[in-house]
Amino acid sequence: MRKLNDAEKALMKKRSSQFKLCYQYREYHYAPEKLIHSSPEKPHVDITKIHNSPDILGLILTFYVSFASSARKTALIMRSVFNINVSYQTVLNYAAAAAFYCNSFNLKYKGSIDNISAGDEAYIKIMGKHHYAFFFISSESLEITAYHAADNRETLPAIIAMKEAVRTAHPGQTIILVTDGNPSYPAGIHFLNAHRELDPSVQHRKVIGLQNLDSESETYRPFKQLIERLNRTFKYHVKPSHGFNSRNGAVALVTLFVTHYNFLRSHMSLNYRVPIELPELEGISTIQGKWAKVLSLAA
Repeated sequence: MRKLNDAEKALMKKRSSQFKLCYQYREYHYAPEKLIHSSPEKPHVDITKIHNSPDILGLILTFYVSFASSARKTALIMRSVFNINVSYQTVLNYAAAAAFYCNSFNLKYKGSIDNISAGDEAYIKIMGKHHYAFFFISSESLEITAYHAADNRETLPAIIAMKEAVRTAHPGQTIILVTDGNPSYPAGIHFLNAHRELDPSVQHRKVIGLQNLDSESETYRPFKQLIERLNRTFKYHVKPSHGFNSRNGAVALVTLFVTHYNFLRSHMSLNYRVPIELPELEGISTIQGKWAKVLSLAA
């Protein structure tokens, strides 16, 4: 109605039959088994029975994940600097095995979320084709509240990511999710709210484009910039891989990145604290020691 000009509005009052109201109605019927958060496959390697010690495993994850080195460079560092003979395939096997346990660790220790979270998707390449890693980040604690890998940016993966993002909200907490203009997000919000019985509806705010052409974009752009910075950090960590040969390899690195970001990486904006502080990691000064402790808690 707001798009009608003056002549059309006058005609509308006289001959309303000349106008048709068109609208779209969507109702999604996703079975619970489809709303599954992406997780690494059960590994062939049992990290509790490997030949190397937990400290060496932690050292490998430190270079491969925390310092964003490729598997080949990590193997080279281990041989050249520490005189520990491991192949790049061993690095990948250890990472896949560690990710299997870290995934449940990430979800278990995520904790509560802030009232506002921002979400977006980043590109990853699997077997030469574009896939997407969905992330949501909490606005104050800066913890990653959801991560999900998918081969498309449609409604289903958006729902899975947002469902996990609000999973640990307090009863009665009002949640605002800030995203870009991807139509999958408002459709996913509609699905979430249709299945929230007692809790307040999840609110959605869109930030469109690079300029503040509307008040909503201007108000919530700082939150959108949070997720953009997270995407930039994520791309820095996955760039050395130059793509992945399997979906499980991509999911494994995404999972380990979240473990590193939430529990091990200190943030300047948090006064050099980590987003999620665990008492079990206090007093451990080295990153490899923290990786070893995380795996002992997760396994």
